[in-house]
Amino acid sequence: MKIITIEEHFESEVITNEINKVTGNLISGQVSEEMFEYMQKELPSQAEMQDTKERLKFMDKHGIDVQALSYGNTSPQNLDPKDSVPLVKQANNELAKVISENPDRFAGFAVLPVGSPVEAANELKRAVEELGFKGALVKGTYNNKYLDDAFFFPIFEMAEKLDVPIYFHPSFIPANVTEQYFTSDAWSDVVTGIFSSAGFGWHMDVGIQVVRMIVSGIFDKLPNLKIITGHLGEMVPMFLERMDDTISHWAKLDRKISDYYRTNIYVTPSGLLYKNEWKFLLNELDEEHIIYALDYPFVKPENAGTFLDSLDLSDETKAKIAYKNAEKLLHL
Repeated sequence: MKIITIEEHFESEVITNEINKVTGNLISGQVSEEMFEYMQKELPSQAEMQDTKERLKFMDKHGIDVQALSYGNTSPQNLDPKDSVPLVKQANNELAKVISENPDRFAGFAVLPVGSPVEAANELKRAVEELGFKGALVKGTYNNKYLDDAFFFPIFEMAEKLDVPIYFHPSFIPANVTEQYFTSDAWSDVVTGIFSSAGFGWHMDVGIQVVRMIVSGIFDKLPNLKIITGHLGEMVPMFLERMDDTISHWAKLDRKISDYYRTNIYVTPSGLLYKNEWKFLLNELDEEHIIYALDYPFVKPENAGTFLDSLDLSDETKAKIAYKNAEKLLHL
C-alpha cells in the first residue's frame, strides 16, 4: 500500500547559518547545562536534519513513498520581519531545490514570515504558485499572539484562496507559562523542559490555538479554510462534546465547535502510533480527516510502515489514511 507522510522535518545548512548570524546561536546560553546536554543527546543532529540520503533509506525501508517536508526547529518564521521576510524566501527556495532533486519522493510546506502577515500571504502565494508547495507550516505563536488574532488574517485568507492547508505545529511556550505550570523543585530542569514541550505543554498550547481559531469565528468568514494539526489532535478531540455543551451556546457561531472541527481540521499522528488513542480518534473523527505522519527525524518508529495494518480497519479506510486523504488535501 502506498504511504504518504506529511509532518517530516528538514533544515538547510545555508538557512541555519543565516539564522545564527541574526540570533548569535545562543541556545547553549538560554537553557541550563543539564537541558543543553539532553538536547545534544536526544534530538537529531544538524547533519541528520539536513541529510536526504539517510532519509530516503528510511523511507525505502518502511515503504514510505512521499514525505511532505517542512522546516524544523531552525526556522526563520519568528524573527523580526526585517530579517524573516528575506530569509523565509531564501529558505523556501532552498527547500524547493531539495524537492526538485527527488520530486517523486518529496513535497513541501512553506515557511512564512508571520510577523508581517501581508508579506507572509504573498510568500505563500509565491511558494504555491511558483515553487509548487502544498501549503505552509507555522510554529507556535508570534510575540505571544495566537494566530486567531485579526493581525494574521491575511495569511488564512490567502490559504483559502489558494485552497491549501496551514499546518499548526508546536513550538516552545512563553517562559512565564513554563514557570507557572511546569517548573518545580521536585524535579530536574530536564523534566521541566520535556514536560513543558514534547511531554505535554506544547500540545496543550497548539490545542488551545486550534480552539481559539474556531471560537474566533474565522471559519464562518473563511468556510473553506483547512488547518492540519498533529499529535492525534493536540488533545482537542477528547473535549469536542464538552466544548459543545459549555462554549458553543455562548460563542455566537453559526455551528457547534465540533462541527467546525470535523469540517475544517485535519489530524495527523506525528509518529504517535498508540493503538488505544487511534481507536478513540477513529471513533471521533471522519476517516477522511486523518492523515499519516511520522515527525521524522524526531520520531523514527520501527513499525512506521506496518502500523496501519495492525489496526482493525477496512482496506479502503487504511488507504485513505495512508495516502488518499493526503493526495486530495495537498493536490498531490
